[in-house]
Amino acid sequence: MNALTPEPGERAPSTRDIRRWRQYLADEQAEAAVYRDLANRRAGEERQILLALAEAEGRHEEHWRQLLGSDVGSQRRGALRTRFLGLLARRFGSVFVLALAQRAEGRSPYDADADATNAMAADETVHEEVVRGLAARGRKRLSGTFRAAVFGVNDGLVSNLALVLGIGATGVPAAAILFTGIAGLLAGALSMGAGEYVSVRSQRELLEASTPAAPAKSVLSHLDLAANELTLVYRARGMSEAEAETYARGVLATAYAVTGPISAVTNAIAEPAEPDEHEAVGTGTGAALSSFCFFASGALLPVLPYLFGLSGYPAMILATVLVGVALLATGAVVGLLSGGPPLKRALRQLVIGLGAAAVTYLLGLVFGTSIG
Repeated sequence: MNALTPEPGERAPSTRDIRRWRQYLADEQAEAAVYRDLANRRAGEERQILLALAEAEGRHEEHWRQLLGSDVGSQRRGALRTRFLGLLARRFGSVFVLALAQRAEGRSPYDADADATNAMAADETVHEEVVRGLAARGRKRLSGTFRAAVFGVNDGLVSNLALVLGIGATGVPAAAILFTGIAGLLAGALSMGAGEYVSVRSQRELLEASTPAAPAKSVLSHLDLAANELTLVYRARGMSEAEAETYARGVLATAYAVTGPISAVTNAIAEPAEPDEHEAVGTGTGAALSSFCFFASGALLPVLPYLFGLSGYPAMILATVLVGVALLATGAVVGLLSGGPPLKRALRQLVIGLGAAAVTYLLGLVFGTSIG
């Protein structure tokens, strides 16, 4: 027997239908494998969520099996992007894979395919949001140091290329361009590192200033239950009067019920559990080192042609090409992590970076002509 026998009045599936269903089946199998591979690198709640996603893809797989019947045929390979996701999941299992999986879920064709059920189309939409949530956790863990790294490398690429092209356009010797580029690298990297350290340290100090103080936690058992001054604390933090009163009475009841030192309830006055904002900001030293190193690595590319003895237009063209490739790469990475289209972000990064360098080059030509 071929694919499921059609009801009277229904058309039999065409060869094209069968081919499409087989591809859907292969894609669902590959996506389930991606989620299982990711789950193997996770623990706790994240692992359970990923396994549940794999189970859902298995239900979709069964739908296509039933439509195909005996026409399932030999197992096909999933789409190239899905197989690439599987490779990354097995090798890395990182936030990059989750960001790619988020985009893959968002491209589901089931909304426009009459052979897919409404439930399957809805599942894919929900899956995108589930993966977005999982990826957001990884993005938050990366946000502090990664932000400094991305900004650092891009600033190094653009600022030093602009400097090299601007100085080169004036017609000075290659040695002067080389030393100018190295000076720009060191000055920029030190400036970026120092600025990032101050920025992150200041942000952490602001967060620490908003953290409940230890002395406030130690007086709970002495507060007047009737007056309940603790209510004001929670109202100041944004709760409504009724919510604050209910929450504060619960805290005080716990404090009075505990025998022995009040240290047993030292966390009672804290906010309800939330992600650690300090971790999202990162450390000042880590951000400074990342910013320094990545700025320096980006700023090194424009001077490489001069380090290897090139000069004139060949050196400037090669420097521009090297920086252009790096800008495309960093733009694509940011696009992947943000869940946006990598190509669009890469091209945007390229246009902005080379545009800034082109303006500086034109200014160098003007000043070179004036000096000459």
